[in-house]
Amino acid sequence: MPRSSALANGSREKEINSILRLYKKAQYGSAEIRILKLLRQCPEFGLGWKVKGLVLQALGRLDESLQAKIKAVELLPHDWEAHFNLGYAYQLQGAPAKAVESYSKGLTINPHHADAYNNMANALKQLGQLKDAELICKQALAIQPNMANAHQNLGNIYHAQDKWLQAVGSYHESLKLRPDWAEAHSNLAISLQYLGLTPESAHHFRKALELRPDWDAAHSNLLFSLSHDVMLDAQAIFAEHLAFGERFEAPLRPSWRPHENSKDPHRILKIGIVSGDLYHHAIANFLEPVLKHLSRSKSLSLHAYYTNTINDNVTIRLRGYFPHWHAIAHLSAANLADQIRSDGIDILIDLSGHTAHNRLLAFARKPAPIQASWMGYPGTTGLQAMDYHFCDHFWIPPQLGWQFTEKSVLLPVSAIFLPSEHAPAINVLPAKEKGYITFASFNRPNKINDSVIALWSMLLRGLPNSRMLLGSISPDRQHALIECFSRQGIEPDRLIFYPRLSMQDYLGLHHQIDICLDTFPYSGGTTIHHAAWMGVPTLTLAGETPTSRAGAAEMHFWGLDDFIASSIEEFINKGLFWAENLTSLADIRANMRARLEASPLGQPAVYAASLEAAFRAIWQRWCNDLPAALIDTLHGDESSAALSVENTQSPIETS
Repeated sequence: MPRSSALANGSREKEINSILRLYKKAQYGSAEIRILKLLRQCPEFGLGWKVKGLVLQALGRLDESLQAKIKAVELLPHDWEAHFNLGYAYQLQGAPAKAVESYSKGLTINPHHADAYNNMANALKQLGQLKDAELICKQALAIQPNMANAHQNLGNIYHAQDKWLQAVGSYHESLKLRPDWAEAHSNLAISLQYLGLTPESAHHFRKALELRPDWDAAHSNLLFSLSHDVMLDAQAIFAEHLAFGERFEAPLRPSWRPHENSKDPHRILKIGIVSGDLYHHAIANFLEPVLKHLSRSKSLSLHAYYTNTINDNVTIRLRGYFPHWHAIAHLSAANLADQIRSDGIDILIDLSGHTAHNRLLAFARKPAPIQASWMGYPGTTGLQAMDYHFCDHFWIPPQLGWQFTEKSVLLPVSAIFLPSEHAPAINVLPAKEKGYITFASFNRPNKINDSVIALWSMLLRGLPNSRMLLGSISPDRQHALIECFSRQGIEPDRLIFYPRLSMQDYLGLHHQIDICLDTFPYSGGTTIHHAAWMGVPTLTLAGETPTSRAGAAEMHFWGLDDFIASSIEEFINKGLFWAENLTSLADIRANMRARLEASPLGQPAVYAASLEAAFRAIWQRWCNDLPAALIDTLHGDESSAALSVENTQSPIETS
């Protein structure tokens, strides 16, 4: 935090002391009046400019605060606190490089100040200079070993480097010093999740929520973590999502207001898309092929509500598809809901669910007459304010629709995927040359639990010469995985590990593998698409929850149902079958790209037309004062939006 130094004697100093007393009592308005009067009388009084910077910062006037702190440094170039305060101001303004410069100058004057090292480490982390950030943060702890903030920040720096075990250790140290720190419990939970320790992760998320019951992001993180828990059944997971709605949405429902959108069933529809992933993110690979077609429609007006601050070349490209682009990362949920209502959005779509940068609390205020979820999260939001979710008949068949508070809109497929431009050509089947099968997984490490390893090991034991390649695995995770495979009788020399690689190198790894093995209960998504484009099919175990069926849906729509298992025995038998039928496997590999392009997953124009027809169908229901209901785009005249509609009911009622 910013600091102010001890004061000398004199009338100016006495006045400063009086102003600081007002500041400490949070009487910022009165403090501002007094400091402005003092600086009019003494415009070159450096200490006065320091205090002015603090007061304006407390009032939230960050631009003016920054200018005051710059003036203080000009007048007090040898005052380390002035440099420290300026560094903090730059951090608040999102200028980490300038913050580092200011902290460095302050530390040259006073090299023994732990807060300056700690803040400087945060700024270096923002700049992506993680090694330097780690060293500087350790310097803070060398000066002040019991600094809980520094232990927490060091944990964040370790986490950013995929050093999850070390991150866990740092978070534990911070909690020893501050056991009631909700943020430290949450961050610890996130690192535990990356280590595949789902029950332990859930425990600390729950602890964070005990300390901060109104923390919606922590609750979303808990739900995301629980979706990886092999011990939870569909009923339990659905109940946990309903609890989110009752905690955060129920208090808002009485304030829902009628919508004044014109009920013209044939007019141009304003479609709002809310996402924090409109940059170089997996979601962009699914969204862009559809946007190319939707953006050309004369019946739709597209609005993007971007909840992140990252702007890269993908962001620039995606902006081109939206006539209306709203950068709303700075807006509160209430203010975002007000803007959406003011913009007159007809159908508002969430692309995040319970993942990072979601704005579900804006949706919970019901700012648009129709609200839906799509793509970003393989499960329900748990909100009654959400009317629909877009899916397909294989991923979420109607008999599993009870696991959603939303009604299903059944499309030809759930999403369209854009292959990477960095993908090399498909090579010949490696097993033909090596004489043995190489399996692989490129799923997130926290999807690989003990049960998954036990299943994979059964297959590996049935094929003693086979190998298993695992990608995006940090050194910390490698050790734990080797131990887990060893307990299942799989020797380390049969395992091949790779760290996180560039897209081109990652795709090139598929030249070494024959079949990918899916995870459960949280199936792969993007990785399965990438593997298929490289000619590699994925053997998947389909379950009864949304998270466990995404991989099966992809394989089904590519006409590869022989890679879908519904039981452990079937998974093993199918894996053994393909290992013994290399000619057929090689043929699938050679023709995979053509198969993908010919499948529903390779027809973005058809998909976009179906989606637009679905928009029109759900809009017409609202215009006719009809409630949300299951809509099937496969059994109707899509061109006229005369789609098949069927009412469904959940076996679990909400209050």
